[in-house]
Parts: sequence; C-alpha cells; structure tokens
Amino acid sequence: MADSTSRVISQPECGGDAKSENVSPSFTEIIVIRHGETEWNADGRIQGHLDVELNDIGRQQATAVAARLSKEPRISVIYSSDLKRAHETAEIIARSCGDLEVIKDPDLRERHLGDLQGISLREAAKSQPLAYKAFLSDRNDQVIPGGGESLDQLYQRCTSCLQRIAKNHRGKRVVVVSHGGAIRALHMRASPHSRSKSKIWNTSVGILHLSDKDEWTVKLWADVSHLNKTEFLNSGFGGDKTSG
Repeated sequence: MADSTSRVISQPECGGDAKSENVSPSFTEIIVIRHGETEWNADGRIQGHLDVELNDIGRQQATAVAARLSKEPRISVIYSSDLKRAHETAEIIARSCGDLEVIKDPDLRERHLGDLQGISLREAAKSQPLAYKAFLSDRNDQVIPGGGESLDQLYQRCTSCLQRIAKNHRGKRVVVVSHGGAIRALHMRASPHSRSKSKIWNTSVGILHLSDKDEWTVKLWADVSHLNKTEFLNSGFGGDKTSG
C-alpha cells in the first residue's frame, strides 16, 4: 500500500516548532487537522461516511485550534471533507484566519465502513459479525460488507487528493481538515516504514511537506498543545484503529 518512492527527511511524532514565515517554492506545506468531536465520537459510535455534526465540545476544540492557526503566517486556502463535522471545523478555522476560502472535497472523507456505520464498536461483533471480521482483517484489500472501503482504497483516495492539492498550491501553506482514518493513511504515505504511534485526537495538528519531486516529509504529527489547557483532550472516540 505504501508508495515505494516515499522518503522521510524528518519525522517527529509530535511537538517541536515546524513553522516558518515563508514556504519554499519547491514544496507545499499542508497543515492537516482532524475534525472536532461529535456526539457519536463521545458515544463510541462508528461514523464513516454518515454525516454527523460537531457537538459543543467539538466546536470549542475547533475554536481552540482556530486560535492556534490564526498565528500561522500566510495560510492560502483551506480544504475540507464535505462531511459536516469536518466542514464546520474548517469554517471555524477560516473565520479566525481572515475569512479564508473553504473548498469541500469528498475525497477527504473518512473511510466508508459499510455495515458498521451507525453502530457502536462494542456492539459490532454481535450485530454485524461479517463486517466486524472484515474490519479487523490484516488484509489491506479487504472491503467491508455494505459498501465499505478497503484500506487500499482509502489510501489511494486520500493520498491522491493531497497530491492534487499540493500540486495546485506549490510554495504555499494550506490547511486540510479531514478524519482520523484518512489522516492515518496520509501518515503511511509520508512514512511507509514507520507507523504513527500517536492517536489522532480531535483537532490534532500535523504538518506535511510535499515536494515537487513527490517526496513527503513529516514535520509535526498529532500535536494537541492547543488543547492542553482545556478539559477536551481525551474525550473523543476514533483517530486510531477504530477509524479504520
């Protein structure tokens, strides 16, 4: 599933200062954000492509990350999954960053989880045993019954989307708001020989550099320092293997 041409130049898992005033014309800096919390995150319910909006905690998380990103210099544009939880997060960020344009792209959606969508993970083994078994499979080409995607399909969709965004904004700083499973697929493309050990918390921040030679570099990953002074750090479900 990982692209054999990937090279990792730098790969801190989280923390550190990856911000600079200018972006080199040879790459695109993409700030990757997971959406804020939803009631289904809080309840441990599987969302996938189902369109669930942010809860109050999620909106406060989005406000916190928006305040952080408002200090980032020269953000050009914001891309977002077209699902409400991501798009609302993106709109909150956009308002804090000078009313930036938000472009919705369905290729930034979460993995489609088929018959598991709408039920809690704890009840999935009994209510949807075939889909649950497929979800736990080690095979990257295993689709989930009920129209679900394989990990390979998720990887291809998300990484191709990010490559398009990078090509269209070379030398720019761009924000992308997406979902836990999709963001983990992006990390796999950037670092194919080292899986992320960090949970992708709601509104966590990652920074990727995509070069004009199609090299992906992880500069920052799974950072939630903007939430450290709030009560909202450990509340969300998903962002790990439960996101597919």
